[in-house]
Amino acid sequence: MDQLAPTEKYSPYRFFSAEQWSQFRADTPLTLTEDEINRLRSLNDPVNLEEVKRIYLSLSRLLSAHVEASQLLFRQRQAFFNAQDVVKTPFIIGIAGSVAVGKSTTARVLKELLARWPSSPKVDLITTDGFLLPNEILRRDNLMERKGFPDSYDVGALLRFLSGIKSAQRNVRAPVYSHLTYDVIPGEFVTIDRPDILIFEGINVLQPGKLPRDGKIVPFLSDFFDFAIYIDAEEALIHQWYIQRFMRLRETAFRNPDSFFHRYSQLSEDAARAIAEGLWANINLKNLRENILPTRARADLILRKGANHLVEEVALRKL
Repeated sequence: MDQLAPTEKYSPYRFFSAEQWSQFRADTPLTLTEDEINRLRSLNDPVNLEEVKRIYLSLSRLLSAHVEASQLLFRQRQAFFNAQDVVKTPFIIGIAGSVAVGKSTTARVLKELLARWPSSPKVDLITTDGFLLPNEILRRDNLMERKGFPDSYDVGALLRFLSGIKSAQRNVRAPVYSHLTYDVIPGEFVTIDRPDILIFEGINVLQPGKLPRDGKIVPFLSDFFDFAIYIDAEEALIHQWYIQRFMRLRETAFRNPDSFFHRYSQLSEDAARAIAEGLWANINLKNLRENILPTRARADLILRKGANHLVEEVALRKL
């Protein structure tokens, strides 16, 4: 994994092939069906039941250990402060990675697996899309071509949301985003009420930002995470997946007259592909190189995908 290569003597990660990783499943039961996997996976993502067995059951077992350790530490802190009235805070899992790399599928599969643990925890999933600034503001500030870049988000709202969750507040609201209209839906929210686990997914959730020189406390999104996952792949593969997805959407969702991208469904195949290549080169590739990929080494676990869109290697940060 480039600078994370296992040949590096001082790498903070341990590396496993997908086959090695699958052995850590132990007796973790498979609680999803093929039909459920088909429902959970994103367009152009071939994840199937075998991939869940190979990768996600071991990951579910690992996360279970981390959640249990977090709960034990909470009880020890209760005893330390002699404060039995302190409310347990949710365990937050951050998932980062480029567009078209499969973050949404990973997040949805994990949500279902974690919710089916024997303890039946309450698991919620939120994406950062709803925290994008409305298109009206992005246009006003000439940021439409930077949609998805760190400066296109309402960072204050993101931090307030995660702070509310981590403070165990009741009924914390998150704005809702429409991929049909390509915009935040005015006045629409989803309410998160003290989950046991929150999965927080977005391309730039591991972005650290700039540190102040005066030493003041400046929170970053990742400060609220208990475990962070990065979905990784070669740049050329992500490029290929992005173009393939765009061309599939052109034949499906873009045909809806209400779609923000409806105009692309009216173009010839060559013209639409040229548009997709331009969007990749001018927006998504820049964002990947400038903002997303540099955060990879901040993750606790990296899932590295191969040409078939399935995980080939897993890197786990050493304790």
